[in-house]
Amino acid sequence: MATSMNKGAWRDRLADWWAGAWRWALLAVGTVLATYFLLDRAGKGALVTGIVLAALVVGAVLTMSKPLAIALMAMPALFVAQRAGIGGADVSASDVALAAAFGTAVLLGSRPYSRELRAMLWFNFGYQFATLITVIVNPFAQNTIEWFHAWLLISGALIVGWAIGRGGYARWAFTAMLITGCVLAAGTVVSGVLQYAGGNLGPVYPWIPLPMHKNFVGTALAFVALIAYVNPPWAELSQRWTRPALWLLLIAIVMSQSRQAWIGLVVSVLVIAVRRGGQSKLILLLVIPAVWLTVSMVLEQLDSQNRHNSTFQRLEWFREVYAYWKHAPIFGHGLRFWYVDDTVPYQPPQAELEVVASAGLFGLAAFFIMWVGFVMVLRRIDKVYGTLALAVILSRIVQAQFDLFWAGVQTSVPFVIAGICLGALALQRSTDASGTREPGSAASPGPPGLSRALPYDRAVGRAAGER
Repeated sequence: MATSMNKGAWRDRLADWWAGAWRWALLAVGTVLATYFLLDRAGKGALVTGIVLAALVVGAVLTMSKPLAIALMAMPALFVAQRAGIGGADVSASDVALAAAFGTAVLLGSRPYSRELRAMLWFNFGYQFATLITVIVNPFAQNTIEWFHAWLLISGALIVGWAIGRGGYARWAFTAMLITGCVLAAGTVVSGVLQYAGGNLGPVYPWIPLPMHKNFVGTALAFVALIAYVNPPWAELSQRWTRPALWLLLIAIVMSQSRQAWIGLVVSVLVIAVRRGGQSKLILLLVIPAVWLTVSMVLEQLDSQNRHNSTFQRLEWFREVYAYWKHAPIFGHGLRFWYVDDTVPYQPPQAELEVVASAGLFGLAAFFIMWVGFVMVLRRIDKVYGTLALAVILSRIVQAQFDLFWAGVQTSVPFVIAGICLGALALQRSTDASGTREPGSAASPGPPGLSRALPYDRAVGRAAGER
């Protein structure tokens, strides 16, 4: 009897959901098809653009009832690195989604910003001011465009995340990121199994659901894995699915054989363990494959004496970029200089090398100050909120020691996550001050009775007990 009643209740809920959802599905499909044909069916670029725009259109319609709907709908699109194909512009679907979310956050997000967010915005402003000089000294279009793009990737992403967290939508945003990460991880695993079946045990470059570079998918999934691993109690994510999601993400990262992703993940987990005041079994599970993967691949490439493998190629690029930087040591050659200078037709494969060649010593000093400032701000806030934010930010700077730093998805996603953490902290403070949940928040910032003054381990333990 009870079983039949439960089935009837679920059927009623499903019918109620579909009564409203079919309109959004029809609107989304129509937008995808319209964009695909308007762009003259330009392959996957048009299809990806259509899907991203469909999500933003649905979010725009929902904004009447949910002010931050566009920002929330943009969360999955932040992980799409494919070119958007809009008017021939060299922008990714992630950039389009972030710009739309940023506009929503500025117009409809809560104010005033918290002191921690303002501090991080000021540190980024210092770097932007330093690079503005190289924009003036080196007047070319890509230089100016990248200046605005770089600002959006950090300050814009922080503001988007803060608006979501402050509005009480942290759970929704993290859930969207976790689902997106699991889809990408499942595609990587399937691609890897098919590749291994053909006898190729090398790094996996997944083509499901879209073609992706191994370093892209590895670093992007590392950020999502940190959400699942930290699982902050105020986000109210159930461990019944975050734990299996974590294992899926880790397997996909291993199969990608992205060294920078693993090393960044290991450093982040070490920081998390220290801040929690204990040890973590996950550290050993990460350290062992990370050391094996890095050492074995580097030694193999050195022994091969193949001057075209990644190790020798990077060493050669280091030498060439260093020689190129010496021609403009103070203010650099301009952001994205490799797009306009045929003598250096590749991007510098390391963050500080990229910055010093692009913005000179002046820009490099501002870059160091910005990152030290970020770490100091996040280190001082409540561990319940600051641990995840600090972990993803550190993971990104460690990853960038082995590749380009100013890459859309890999830079914007960790700062959106950090912004959500800061916004959730601001919401908790407001709730503590008023004693009530603010109108419009989608969920409480944490389980009932959870005080931000609790130590991290006690907070996690209490949250797990109340789930």
